[in-house]
Amino acid sequence: MDTIKEFQRIMDTQADLALATIGTNGIPNVRIVNYYFNPKNNVLYFATFKDNEKVKEMEQNRNVAFTTIPKKGNEHIKARGIALRSEKTVFDLEDCFCDKIPDYKNTIDFAGNSLILYEIHFKTATVTLDLSNIQTITL
Repeated sequence: MDTIKEFQRIMDTQADLALATIGTNGIPNVRIVNYYFNPKNNVLYFATFKDNEKVKEMEQNRNVAFTTIPKKGNEHIKARGIALRSEKTVFDLEDCFCDKIPDYKNTIDFAGNSLILYEIHFKTATVTLDLSNIQTITL
């Protein structure tokens, strides 16, 4: 298996991930978010409403984990990283999000000014194609 190639393919074709944070009460919290992964800087981006609970959670504890949501079989990526508020806006990456998720244009048009962009920085990821093809890569 060309693990890097499979990592890129899955990150490009899957649009949703389950993002886990540590709640303000210390209990884990998970939710589904749309994302865009930039292979040039190995940063995963997602937008959220400014007053969302996950914003408070990530301000308190920047450690996060995620797994992409398989669209076919068991193919997915999972990783742990650090979530940081991006200096970019959702408008800066509008084309990237909309190329990946065409309906995202509606979200940006409706709520773009209420969204903030986050980055997840991670150094390793586990690539799973099926139960016999699981490998960890370093980015």
